[in-house]
Amino acid sequence: MKLENAIRILAGSLVLLSLALSQLVSPWWLLLAAFVGVNLIQSAFTGFCPAENILRRLGVGRGESRGCCDTGS
Repeated sequence: MKLENAIRILAGSLVLLSLALSQLVSPWWLLLAAFVGVNLIQSAFTGFCPAENILRRLGVGRGESRGCCDTGS
């Protein structure tokens, strides 16, 4: 699986999990969705993506030359 796809799956899953938990447990779980959104925005501007680093360490996207958050340098 490409690293870019894995990051999109992770972000989407966390947002959906946050929405479900906010309905079932507590509205405070919406903070998780907000965190994911802010992280996506900051990674677009800075090129730093914590999820990319974590997934790389787990072995996702091995053999790829670039991830979705690489700046191309």
